[in-house]
Amino acid sequence: MVVPRRASDRLRRWAVRIGWPASLLLLWAFMAWRAEPALVELRAEHAALRREHAETAARLETLAQEAANLRRSDQVSRAANIELQQTLAERDEEISALRADVEFYERLVGATGQRRGLSVHAAEFQREAGGSWRYTLTLTQNLNRGAISRGRMRFAVEGVEGGALTTLDWPSLVPAELAPGQEYSFRYFQKLEGSIVLPEGFTPQRVRVTLDAPGGVVEARVPWPTPQGGTP
Repeated sequence: MVVPRRASDRLRRWAVRIGWPASLLLLWAFMAWRAEPALVELRAEHAALRREHAETAARLETLAQEAANLRRSDQVSRAANIELQQTLAERDEEISALRADVEFYERLVGATGQRRGLSVHAAEFQREAGGSWRYTLTLTQNLNRGAISRGRMRFAVEGVEGGALTTLDWPSLVPAELAPGQEYSFRYFQKLEGSIVLPEGFTPQRVRVTLDAPGGVVEARVPWPTPQGGTP
């Protein structure tokens, strides 16, 4: 049996095919129209947040640079302060040394200074980089202020080596050309300087100084100056 299609059925199918997409399109358009104000507001907020983020990042970079500059400035200030403290300490030492020298000169040449003949005022020994010892002997005399004291100086170092008392005489301490002694010539005082080498395992304890002068021989014994040179 053949049943012919009715025109109304065809219209209904076409209405469904066209109406469904059209209704979706109209729904989308309605929703977009309703959401448009909120979307514009969100876009404005997003743009404002981006600007705020950029400003915050720039401010953060500026603060980081300022902090780095402050740290460098603080380091420079600390270094300058340390250097200043060291310089002041050095100047204090120089002033103390100059005051001691002035007092020494006043006692030596002043009218009220004690009169003494040729003598060893001080003996200092300081360790050098190569292992040798730098000595400084200060000789003085103010008994005869018009006279010149001349002669030769020698010294021996007494100490302990291998558990036994040992004396190192002058020729064993200095080069051969200085074996006769170190010359001195002065009116009030003179500092004699030079270097000696002590053998390994030798512990110095005393220094015996001999001054050969036209008027006789002067001998003096001084302890090894530990504060200035220490022991080897």
